[in-house]
Amino acid sequence: METGYSDKAYRWNRENYSSKRRFVDIWSFVLTLMFKLWRYNKSWSYPGGVTEAKQAARRKAQAVWIRNTLLDLGPTFIKVGQLFSTRADIFPGEYVEELAKLQDKVPAFSYEQVETIIEQELGKKIPELFQSFEPIPLAAASLGQVHKAVLHTGEAVVVKVQRPGLKKLFEIDLQILKGIAYYFQNHPKWGKGRDWIGIYEECCRILWEEIDYLNEGRNADTFRRNFRGHDWVKVPRIYWRYTSSRVLTLEYLPGIKISQYEAIEAAGLDRKVIARQGAQAYLMQLLNNGFFHADPHPGNIAVNPDGALIFYDFGMMGRIKSNIREGLMETLFGIAQKDGDRVVQSLIDLGAITPVDDMGPVRRSVQYMLDNFMDKPFENQSVAAISDDLYEIAYNQPFRFPATFTFVMRAFSTLEGVGKGLDPEFNFMEVAQPYAMQLMTNMNGSETNSFLNELSRQAVQVSTTAFGLPRRLEDTLEKLERGDMRVRVRSIETERLLRRQSNIQLGMSYAVIISGFTLSATLLLVNHYGWLALVAGLIAAVVSVILIRLLLRLDRYDRMY
Repeated sequence: METGYSDKAYRWNRENYSSKRRFVDIWSFVLTLMFKLWRYNKSWSYPGGVTEAKQAARRKAQAVWIRNTLLDLGPTFIKVGQLFSTRADIFPGEYVEELAKLQDKVPAFSYEQVETIIEQELGKKIPELFQSFEPIPLAAASLGQVHKAVLHTGEAVVVKVQRPGLKKLFEIDLQILKGIAYYFQNHPKWGKGRDWIGIYEECCRILWEEIDYLNEGRNADTFRRNFRGHDWVKVPRIYWRYTSSRVLTLEYLPGIKISQYEAIEAAGLDRKVIARQGAQAYLMQLLNNGFFHADPHPGNIAVNPDGALIFYDFGMMGRIKSNIREGLMETLFGIAQKDGDRVVQSLIDLGAITPVDDMGPVRRSVQYMLDNFMDKPFENQSVAAISDDLYEIAYNQPFRFPATFTFVMRAFSTLEGVGKGLDPEFNFMEVAQPYAMQLMTNMNGSETNSFLNELSRQAVQVSTTAFGLPRRLEDTLEKLERGDMRVRVRSIETERLLRRQSNIQLGMSYAVIISGFTLSATLLLVNHYGWLALVAGLIAAVVSVILIRLLLRLDRYDRMY
């Protein structure tokens, strides 16, 4: 376990929680964050003036503060932070980078609590269930901790026990988060172009699934069956007799963590082969099975002495629906043809983009990406670079990458980093190329057949559009006659002149106010009302400064146009 923690380090590290205290703690964090974000754009808050370097340093400091505060707030927010670390399309890069470091190594709960939970869930005491049970956990995380044990049949197992009171804490925190989500959804600035309610519901679904150990056991069984014919992938077996919704007993499969490169080499294993197998295992999950590990960080993948990959922790899994594959094919054809309109439409159909009134900026962004993305051959691309480009374009745009997409991109980037650590010459795209070609040809038939199918599909689409054009024109004219359609025309020059006229009128009002207070100050001073004269003079001076700034702005507009 990580050093420096104690049982008293966190207020949430208990079985009973105060909903009022949690409300104060959570909203204090939210309001403080809102203040920090508001202050970020204020030039006066930067000593010596605002610079890009100072803003970058402040963003970094804010990201570190967010990560530490989420850890202080406990399991719900640790998991939410980890989920948000995959959403670079919503949050700034500094925040995502820092949240990706969020580790949920927290204080372990007592062995007495472990005994109580196991007896409540399995109906027997530990000595009746296990031949031996180590009281000190192998690891402790925010949702639970893992103990090594031996069954009476002699099989070595690990027992995952859920943290006491976790369900109650989730219920309290998620109810508070629901109110926060509604607040941000209705916020005039932060609610625009963001589906906070959808993000909240997505987080709820993932969190509830992750603390249901029966669901995790079913996931592990499905995952093991999918790799039944591949002896180079190992998945721990679930012992259902010793499993419940809060206790999970798995086969003990020790191994070397995949990121411990020197240890792997010392064991006499081929690092290049392991790097390729890690990428192949994940591509098989996505394309062959449609059921994939959504959190394949190095702590969840190990290597056994024979060089086989071992997967752990199946609480967070993803599924690729059948219609998604067709949508991905449409997107890939659009990318191959550098057709921005087709890519945008396919992303809308996939639910990755929320359509808005003006899709022009989105299409231009996608087209710019296509023009630059296709310059290099496929096998020379980097997953991390591609995902960074996607997220940079998507940030503050009406893009809505589904959770499945962000999990896949995060997993690809992680596996690419691990692969390069194992083998500096490793290229994830080179491994993925055969799978991508297989997908492009629709998993059956030749490339020629796919091309002919695509050509016929486009011909049908063009003919359908042509036959439907008169009816669409007629519908448009009817809407214009009924007044259902409005045409908005903007004249930039007229707007500029109106804005200038408004500023001139405002300046005249300021001049009248200055004259009035100056005259008042003079009269008060003549009649020996010194303090009142000073106040009137100060008001006149302040309004004079405002007037001067207004005149400078008018002068700047004149030079600009």
